[in-house]
Amino acid sequence: MLLELEHIYKEYRQDQLAVPALTNVSLSLDKGEYLAIMGPSGSGKSTLMNIIGCLDRPTSGSYRLDGVDVLSLNDNQLSEIRCHKIGFVFQSFQLLSTETALHNVMLPLSFAGVPRSARRDIAARALARVGLADRLDFLPNQLSGGQKQRVAIARALVNDPQLILADEPTGALDQKSGAAVMDLFEQLNAEGVTVVVITHDGGVGSRARRMLHIVDGEIIEHKAGLPELTEEQPQ
Repeated sequence: MLLELEHIYKEYRQDQLAVPALTNVSLSLDKGEYLAIMGPSGSGKSTLMNIIGCLDRPTSGSYRLDGVDVLSLNDNQLSEIRCHKIGFVFQSFQLLSTETALHNVMLPLSFAGVPRSARRDIAARALARVGLADRLDFLPNQLSGGQKQRVAIARALVNDPQLILADEPTGALDQKSGAAVMDLFEQLNAEGVTVVVITHDGGVGSRARRMLHIVDGEIIEHKAGLPELTEEQPQ
């Protein structure tokens, strides 16, 4: 078991009023899974993503990630979890505009304390893994939207995390580029990477192996995504 959330409740305060964002959410995820968390705007999926990603804490409940009680950790320990165990991919890419693709991917390595002499080779291998070996020295404004998202995915992969957490990863892309990014997530999952995608797009969600639907802060159903490939099925 990679992660397990039990009876997660999260509320926000508006003046003196408690506004619940998540209500009694329980979720488990095995290593190597590919899960889509789906829901409309305001459903609580972003709040759930922030809790899974150790960016926010629930009001109550429990969360274990790779056997660690996440809610018992202090802020520095949570930062270490985010640095080494979770790779983030965002809709808006969040690349540094003045840095090349290579240097954008190298950045998490410096935070992780990887020696400077090793960072370039590790980042170059990550970019090659997502099909951008020939774009190392390109600035973000020299890349297409799909290429920017591939840089962001390489950056998420560079510290060899146990989980890739992608928030609306195709939201800023055209249909063709979005499909290519989802192809890449499938490829990475086939290589053993655990992937969680947060989306409101049914087409994106259907590419996952498992779907979780959330409405008004509650999980309302699970559905299987794509079938596992077997030797008899076409590749």
